[in-house]
Amino acid sequence: MASIEMRNIVKKYGDGFPAVNDVSMDIADGEFMILVGPSGCGKSTLLRMIVGLEDITSGDMVIGGDRVNDKAPRERNLSMVFQNYALYPHLSVFENIAFPLRLAKAPEDEVKRKVTEASNVLELGEHLDRRPANLSGGQRQRVAMGRAIVRDADAFLFDEPLSNLDAKLRGQMRTEISRLQRRLGITTVYVTHDQTEAMTLGDRVCVLRKGVIQQVASPRELYEQPVNLFVAGFIGSPPMNFLPATVSGTTLATPFGPIELDASRADKVTGKDLVLVGVRPEYFEDASLVDETKKHVGTTFTAQVDVTEWLGDSQFAYIPYEAPAAVDAQLKELSRELDSDQLRTQAIVSIDSTSRIREGREAEFWLDARKIHVFDPESGDNLTRDAEAGAELTRMAAEDRTDQVAQARGEAS
Repeated sequence: MASIEMRNIVKKYGDGFPAVNDVSMDIADGEFMILVGPSGCGKSTLLRMIVGLEDITSGDMVIGGDRVNDKAPRERNLSMVFQNYALYPHLSVFENIAFPLRLAKAPEDEVKRKVTEASNVLELGEHLDRRPANLSGGQRQRVAMGRAIVRDADAFLFDEPLSNLDAKLRGQMRTEISRLQRRLGITTVYVTHDQTEAMTLGDRVCVLRKGVIQQVASPRELYEQPVNLFVAGFIGSPPMNFLPATVSGTTLATPFGPIELDASRADKVTGKDLVLVGVRPEYFEDASLVDETKKHVGTTFTAQVDVTEWLGDSQFAYIPYEAPAAVDAQLKELSRELDSDQLRTQAIVSIDSTSRIREGREAEFWLDARKIHVFDPESGDNLTRDAEAGAELTRMAAEDRTDQVAQARGEAS
């Protein structure tokens, strides 16, 4: 097992376009790092440079203390799990898992021991004599993971391994991958475009945009203290709402009425005329269900409900609003970058499943003013981000990871 250090990594193709642009990042020994972002952000290219499948234009890639820029993939002692499984259809599950050991001419008793251990970890023991064609998608991906395990590699690299599975299997495999990584305590780099995978799997998440790192932090810091508009819009499902607002002293005038800022946040937006107010769907509530003791920390407003979605344990309401042309254009551009549906000028509101709010009618909502973010629409910067609070969230996540890795290695020894 080993740490991975990247120092000013750049990847340019023939036309000079930097697919990866000056990326510097440290991945600790035993850490589970997620590379996430929309299509074309450079995450898969970066992963392929770690394993050696892409040449590095400039910068240093250091694995386990050794600079590996000029080393072939087979010399880096890394195991990669691909999106399409890459199994040999004519070989049994046993032989597919054993394949890297056969290449290394390992003794037969070692092959049998390692394959048996890996198959027991992945619950594949009863399928060792089958061919890949007789396995489900989830079982095939576990076989690919088994082949990675037996190599005793310094790190695992996953390239969107769950994208070929249906929704139910993806959920099951996320749990299995997380459990496996904790048990083995091995350094893992995982590429995905699915922010749900990023939020549930990683110790830390690196959000990329056009080859440039936007933020590297724990999932919780990304969610609660995003550094800019892009990260805030990418992390979270449903996504964060962005409301245009004008600033007047400590008051933000939004399409849903005034929002009062505390003194510290008001100071950070001084001098701005037009801003974007970021509000997570769950920061809204049906006003009739809000405890009277906390109503004073937010704002109450009335709005026309366009559509409601009742999901049993939760409910969403969609509230349209008017926005300046410049803001409308910026939200459309952001939606294109995020590979999402067009971000209409509407707010998505999460309300209690027992709420009787109905579409096509006016309803009264409450917004928690303590949790909003204010963004500069020109630079995209989060003007009200609490960097210290965010760093504390990531520090706590790092402590948890250290304890889990130590526990896993203690159980394995």
